[in-house]
Amino acid sequence: MFSKGEFDKFKNYIQDKTVAVLGLGISNMPLIEFLNKIGVSEIIVFELKDDAETVAKVDKMIDEGLIDAYHIGKDYLSHLPGSSDVVFKTPIVRFDTPELLKAEELGAVVTSEIELLMQLCPCTVVGITGSDGKTTTTTVISKILSESGKRKVWVGGNIGTPLLRFLPEMKSEDIVVLELSSFQLMNIKVSPEISVITNISPNHLDVHKSYEEYIDAKARIFNFQNDGVNVVLNKDNSVTAGFADGLKGDIKMFSYVEKVEKGAWFEKGMIYYSDGKETVEVMSRDTIRLLGRHNVENFLAAICAVFELVSVEDIKNVATEFAGVAHRMQFIRELDGVKYYNSSIDSSPNRTINALSVFNKKNIVLIAGGKDKNIPYDEIGAPIADKVKVLILTGPTAKKIEQAVYAEFEKRGISADLKIIHCINYEEAVKSAYDNATDGDNVVLSPASTSFDMFRNFEERGNCFADFVKKLPY
Repeated sequence: MFSKGEFDKFKNYIQDKTVAVLGLGISNMPLIEFLNKIGVSEIIVFELKDDAETVAKVDKMIDEGLIDAYHIGKDYLSHLPGSSDVVFKTPIVRFDTPELLKAEELGAVVTSEIELLMQLCPCTVVGITGSDGKTTTTTVISKILSESGKRKVWVGGNIGTPLLRFLPEMKSEDIVVLELSSFQLMNIKVSPEISVITNISPNHLDVHKSYEEYIDAKARIFNFQNDGVNVVLNKDNSVTAGFADGLKGDIKMFSYVEKVEKGAWFEKGMIYYSDGKETVEVMSRDTIRLLGRHNVENFLAAICAVFELVSVEDIKNVATEFAGVAHRMQFIRELDGVKYYNSSIDSSPNRTINALSVFNKKNIVLIAGGKDKNIPYDEIGAPIADKVKVLILTGPTAKKIEQAVYAEFEKRGISADLKIIHCINYEEAVKSAYDNATDGDNVVLSPASTSFDMFRNFEERGNCFADFVKKLPY
């Protein structure tokens, strides 16, 4: 609908329109403030939750003149068709929701905060997606770009501050770095100038209709690039490596296990980068402060995305200083020789497998379990059998994880040599971890599941765990 840098054109277009905003989440509250600031004539909020807190919130927004009307409750979307000229969809609302399709049929333009940002942004956008590692990779990319000091870096998308409201401040020489989820990409019709896919494995199958739909959503990050793609792909991941077939443009690969023709790779303790002609020795593995193979892979992806925009020293400086993102193998404390780590971000089996790979001994007390995303847990059995001495389970996926562990021991033809404890809440889980850990052990929260059985998000889950750990002994 709009081209890069056409903010004034968009502003003139939308001022006399009726705009629907679906949901009152993190990105949509700043969106509503932004729409008011640019003079939108009528704003209607549609929200599923209808508790007292939500009612008070929307009533206050009416009183303050931020919105003109609202529809809340389980039938909230029934009022959408025909009500608005422009609809801002929240990521969790599927693009094929009947009411949304009907609104489009009646002439409404359906978009999102992130799609409009990428359309109007006057500068280069780097987008990062993947099943695992996208937040760390996004953060590393933004830090390396900032370290170079050559341009202002804006960070947003699935992390950080919603950026649409900052459009008037952005300059053509700036750079925007966005973490993009499959939900944000699912119906998007614009791509970043530089796209990065860290890896793809089954995830979010409680929302996506199939694994194939999930893969297709991830691929949209580069599907709408012009004049050939500019994309970074993981050669070690069969799905992302397969994306390269038939693509034309600037394709960079990264690999932990083999040399690549163009991109970054790890070999004998060193990281290298090649532009297809010349190979550069970037740094040793020991330069990277973060633990684990997966974090080497995150740096490999980041190096591919930014190498031509920064210096090797910029990359080394960030690798040396960056201690990681909260809730990702975050060290909380040491008590009686036991170290406690919060990796609440680990919402899939693959993430927990990566977390366990950091440790070399069978000295882990693992707290796992949470809401089920309808994904398989078979592969988690082996690393738990190898590394975990006490397994503490909570939530709906507890049975799946336990079954995967026993299946692994049965396959090996030996009896299970770990203790399994079921707990009803995190206070009980942390106390059980404390009671069962001994000097030299590591207590790790790595749920392999989403947090929505007990918490609003993984941050709240991680903070709850950390709070209980800080109160030990109790």
